[in-house]
Amino acid sequence: MNWNGRRVLVTGSGGFIGSHLTERLVELGATTRAFVHYRAVGAPGWLGSSPLRDHIEVIAGDITDRDSLNPAVQGVDAVFHLAALIAIPYSYHAPASYVRTNVEGTLNVLQVARDAGVGLVVHTSTSEVYGSARYVPIDEAHPLQGQSPYAATKIGADMLAQAFHLSFGLPVVTVRPFNTFGPRQSARAVIPTIITQCLKGGRVRLGNVYPTRDLNYVANTIEGFLLAASIPGAIGRTINIGSGEEISIGTLADLIARMLGTTIEMGSDSERIRPQASEVDRLCSGNQLAHTLLGWSPHIGLEEGLKHTIEWLRQHCDSYQPETYTV
Repeated sequence: MNWNGRRVLVTGSGGFIGSHLTERLVELGATTRAFVHYRAVGAPGWLGSSPLRDHIEVIAGDITDRDSLNPAVQGVDAVFHLAALIAIPYSYHAPASYVRTNVEGTLNVLQVARDAGVGLVVHTSTSEVYGSARYVPIDEAHPLQGQSPYAATKIGADMLAQAFHLSFGLPVVTVRPFNTFGPRQSARAVIPTIITQCLKGGRVRLGNVYPTRDLNYVANTIEGFLLAASIPGAIGRTINIGSGEEISIGTLADLIARMLGTTIEMGSDSERIRPQASEVDRLCSGNQLAHTLLGWSPHIGLEEGLKHTIEWLRQHCDSYQPETYTV
């Protein structure tokens, strides 16, 4: 698709994936509007330091407030909906806030998009909705299981997106990324946690090191979003965006240490261990639909993506506090 001159809105655009997607849309010529979570200090998240900041229209608000969404959606051709509460451990402590943001907030996005006659909504899901793999690779027909309050609310949001397409004809595509990583990711995620702990001391404290994850570099995920928004046959579908490969957390830590040329002392931190039945033991994406329908495949592999991420974290390590576990 030629994005030049197309009018787009990205919710959650101040965050990790959202900021990368917003910048890429600007680079492709789209007239890009960023909906960021309102903060009293006025900071638009990662977009505040973006070299493309002057080419982005930033609107601050909250997806839980439909009134603040209305002006942001007016006049756009497509909405990329990424805004969400994402930290799984915090969802154990504050599940109601996840319902408000991830379920009610998504309902608001869908409703205002429908009222405004938006031509396409790209809704963001997560591989966490599958729970622990019952079979691998996990295709889009795999059963859903909410093993955390976060996952449960994302299942609810996905079902609302599907309902608005089936009930009201709203053109919706659901993109289901697996474990995206890269520059700007919070230390709540495992890769920045491992890298920053290695860089600041060599002792790596983790939770359970046996689960496997399907790790996909952020540029690959962004390409998946853009292709999903470009293919008419994707409307009404849910599409996995994952590498199709899995690696255990312990093996990942050893790989990162090797790439950094260091040895690590790996220890367990009880604070980081999730409730046993809540831990997703295995994730490995089946990405055949993305390949056949979108023509998508991951162009940047795990080690190359880790190299880019390590380089970025070296420059920004002072912004992280790896010795402190933040829920």
